[in-house]
Amino acid sequence: MAGHFWRWEPKLKMIGLRFSNVMDPEDYARFPDFDADPRQRRWNLWAYIDGRDGAQAVRLALAHNATGVDTFVIANADTVMSRRSADLAAEFYPGVPVTRELDEHETMLSIEKARRVLGYQPKFTWRTAAPA
Repeated sequence: MAGHFWRWEPKLKMIGLRFSNVMDPEDYARFPDFDADPRQRRWNLWAYIDGRDGAQAVRLALAHNATGVDTFVIANADTVMSRRSADLAAEFYPGVPVTRELDEHETMLSIEKARRVLGYQPKFTWRTAAPA
């Protein structure tokens, strides 16, 4: 629908932000419990987005100097798990090809386009947050 509106009015800027599971620092205390059963968080590839980084993405999208329609995945750079991302992918998605090496806890939701186009860079992670 956004594409149709843009064709009618090419000066429009319409940006879709596809947020992962939004979490606040108060939620981080539960994250170590996810390790007990990785299937609980498999539904979104063990991803999350800190609400403060979500706000950063909104600010960047509003400031983005472009017209047209574009969408971006917004997630943190890491996962909610202590296990390696590559190990999770191999165990839970054995038939899915991995096209590049994953960093230890790297998100499997690609945020590369948001980084490249909007300048998005997650700043907050549960791994370094002070205990609540």
